[in-house]
Amino acid sequence: MGRSPVSLSRLKLGKLKVVRRQLLQRYEHQPFVSCLAGLYGCQWRRYQRAKAQPGECCCSRLECGSFALLIVTFFLTLIFLYFWSEAQNDYNDFDWFNFGNLGFWFPWSVVLLVVAAALFTYIALLLVLAVCLLSEGQRLYLHWSHKIGILVTLTFSISATAVLSDLWSKEWTTLLLSFQVTAPFLHLGGVSLMTLLSWPIALHFFRMNKRVRQVAILSLYLAVLFTLYLVPLGMYSPCIKEEGTLGPAPTLIGHRGAPMLAPENTQMSFEKAVEAGGEGLETDVTISYDGVPFLMHDSTLRRTTNVHEVFPNRTDVPAAMFTWAELEMLSAGSWFLRRDPFGTASSLNLDERDQVQNQTVPTLKEFLNLAAQHERLVIFDLRRPPRGHPYRDTWITRTLEVIHNESFINSSQVLWLPADQRSLVQELDPELQQTSGDHASIEELQEEHIVRLNLHYSFMSQEQIRKYASVNISTNLYVISQPWLYSLAWCAGVHSVTTNALHILKKLQRPLFLMTPDEYSLMWILTDIVSAFFITAIFVFHWWRERGLPFWSGSRQVNENGPYSKFRTELSDVWSISSISVRGEAQSSPVPTILPTISEEPPI
Repeated sequence: MGRSPVSLSRLKLGKLKVVRRQLLQRYEHQPFVSCLAGLYGCQWRRYQRAKAQPGECCCSRLECGSFALLIVTFFLTLIFLYFWSEAQNDYNDFDWFNFGNLGFWFPWSVVLLVVAAALFTYIALLLVLAVCLLSEGQRLYLHWSHKIGILVTLTFSISATAVLSDLWSKEWTTLLLSFQVTAPFLHLGGVSLMTLLSWPIALHFFRMNKRVRQVAILSLYLAVLFTLYLVPLGMYSPCIKEEGTLGPAPTLIGHRGAPMLAPENTQMSFEKAVEAGGEGLETDVTISYDGVPFLMHDSTLRRTTNVHEVFPNRTDVPAAMFTWAELEMLSAGSWFLRRDPFGTASSLNLDERDQVQNQTVPTLKEFLNLAAQHERLVIFDLRRPPRGHPYRDTWITRTLEVIHNESFINSSQVLWLPADQRSLVQELDPELQQTSGDHASIEELQEEHIVRLNLHYSFMSQEQIRKYASVNISTNLYVISQPWLYSLAWCAGVHSVTTNALHILKKLQRPLFLMTPDEYSLMWILTDIVSAFFITAIFVFHWWRERGLPFWSGSRQVNENGPYSKFRTELSDVWSISSISVRGEAQSSPVPTILPTISEEPPI
């Protein structure tokens, strides 16, 4: 029995497809496009991909959705990466917060940053591949493995942002502060990116045959572009100021000493802070069960001592419930080498490592004498003992006894921070510098004889700092360890900052970002003008080049020969074979053997 006409037609059509593949592989070598399409959609061979013909959309509806999801994921991942990278100032707090909840130490903050950076790099590369393919006039096809990767990245970005916003919402304030330093550079980067995107957008704008699509894509692009052009109008930064108006650098107060160089709240840490140039020392004071004030930040001894080895059954007992004899048995430095909270333990030499191992819990007396010896200011939080403690009601007077009778520090060196019984303290020792941690009105502060404010850096406001300074109330911000944040405090007129990074901030000779208004205006206007020039040139170039492409009028196609006609390839010729086979099938007649005419020069 002979084969049916339909079977013969399918057989011949299959053979023609093989011919098409061979022709495309032989006469249209496109290594750059092959690499792009291979990485983006695993379409390494020429016959697997197709160009977007004039009047066609750049991809199917599914691929349009995938491309849109890629763009959304890119921006959400970028936002999270920027948010978390700018939160580095508080990484140590984040890791210790997790230590308190999980019971073991792990650098979660750094791991989260690395994961976010890796995922953002992956998404950014996919987006670059897609834009390059569009610039080459190719139809988009995203491989299914990349679609899964996009969904995983999107889920991670949304989940991480939601969890951190719930547990650590104050970091959004840090993000807003960072814009006062990074906004000019973000503006420059955003305008440059929009300028680069003008190439594929102009290409597809002039190749679209539907006016609605043209208007939609151009309107969206111009809306984003002009928004970026005008963003600097709403920007504020204290680091944009007239030349000669920058005040002195804020003095540096070592937060629990120099915790990046030695275990926090130890004699070694405070000595390192003095060596690094710190002009003040900050600590936390607790009173032992037998009335000895000592240095300890946490309510328990679990984090910064080896209490789990010496008193394994008392790890969660309040530190104030230990006697001084018991506290002297503990090591206050071995944990630093084991956990390495700042990643700086490797910088210590052998002698310093031995010194770390021998650190013990210091008393308030030892701390005050060290500060007096080096003529440094001191500021400390004073923790009230728990119920049942012998000194629960006399904790203030016991601390004053140490300052007045047991140490040789001058009262004027002490920034007195505890708010309890402030009137009594002021009466007993008027030379103490009364310091408040409350963001109160000037009248309330003056009534309590406040001479210094100790505020979290998120309250940074140049206007408020100037207002307090006008009545001789200086401002100290805590804890500032990143150079960009210190630069911002410097520009805002802050008088002092408490920091973990004395050895880093002391090296800054000027703010990282400092411009005059005229310099910033020139940078802004010049960026916008150059961008507008290049975008206009790109659109004009594509308009001129597209004059030689086929133009569509209804269902009728009119071909014009022009400088851009080389965009046509054997693709249309090869597909003409298929159209012949279809006509032959409709006529139930054999399909004639027709091969496309191949030009002498391979198409580009």
